[in-house]
Amino acid sequence: MRRREFRLVLSSAVEGASWRLNSSTRREFIALVVGGFAFSVDAHAQEHTRKVHRIGYLSGGSSTTNPRLAEAFREVLREGLREFGWVESQNIITEYRYADGQYDQLAELADELVRLRVEVIVANATAATVAARKATATIPIVMRGVGDPVGLGLVASLAHPGGNVTGLSHTVGMETFGKQLEFLKEAVPKVGVVAILSNPANPVHVRAVDTIKGVARSLGLELLLQEARGPKGFDSAFAAMASGRAEALLVVADTAFFSDLARLVELALRARLPSVLGSREEVEAGGFMSYGPNLASQFRQAATYVDKILRGTKPADLPVEQPTKFELVINLRTARALGLNVPPTLLARADEVIE
Repeated sequence: MRRREFRLVLSSAVEGASWRLNSSTRREFIALVVGGFAFSVDAHAQEHTRKVHRIGYLSGGSSTTNPRLAEAFREVLREGLREFGWVESQNIITEYRYADGQYDQLAELADELVRLRVEVIVANATAATVAARKATATIPIVMRGVGDPVGLGLVASLAHPGGNVTGLSHTVGMETFGKQLEFLKEAVPKVGVVAILSNPANPVHVRAVDTIKGVARSLGLELLLQEARGPKGFDSAFAAMASGRAEALLVVADTAFFSDLARLVELALRARLPSVLGSREEVEAGGFMSYGPNLASQFRQAATYVDKILRGTKPADLPVEQPTKFELVINLRTARALGLNVPPTLLARADEVIE
């Protein structure tokens, strides 16, 4: 009921009552009651604006094997949301779900988030985004680090996503993976056989490996293709690399591999394989070199999409962002452990050199 209508009804009720109120008292009484009604309406509106929004976070990685890194990414996302006024446990709650490197668990975890009626799903990387999209065509999905969102059918185009998925891609095309191989060849000029570790459960890896094959031919390199669906496949993959006399390693970026990063790096060092990976975090953990987008900045940028969606913007109207900067990071400590002399020209081009 509008305030004016309420005032008229109340006035009629007072007029018809047997109370002996003079006109001044009657006006004061009506003003008091109407004021109380207005306060009630305003309080209800404020309570509505204080609604706690529930969002979901889905990842194929792990929060237990490397809890410090997982928490670091979560905190970057929370910091980004706080900049827009979304404070955890005050006006927003995040439901975190991790597949611990087992992509076959992602579908169930995505369904669980849908049943919780989250308002947005932040999907970390390709496999999680694909699983989330299969689980819902209505709940907005903010992807982070998807290799080929158009080719996978997640969005109609980068400029006009056209559905319930938007966010940030991992590359500006499959050429990024080929560039990693070029940097590896430049760092280890005498390399002849390069092992490629990919995940057959990751829908973008087939495209990535095809691109790497083309670059390998132009560089005169022989490839030793190995697959692992997660950390449980590392031992057999590295055993095959040893049998095939691999001299270096390119790891195609994958959250399942990321779930046990320390072990992946340890196996590469034990096999004395200079490795090129997709993120600085992997080099900080002991990998030789990396080339790829800054993951922390992408998590922060994902918060921008979440904010706009919670405030009413449709995912279809939010263009997908591609990385504008790729970082080349080199770990000289690892290089020395492997007996490598990194060319000064490559060191000069690096965005960061870990001493």
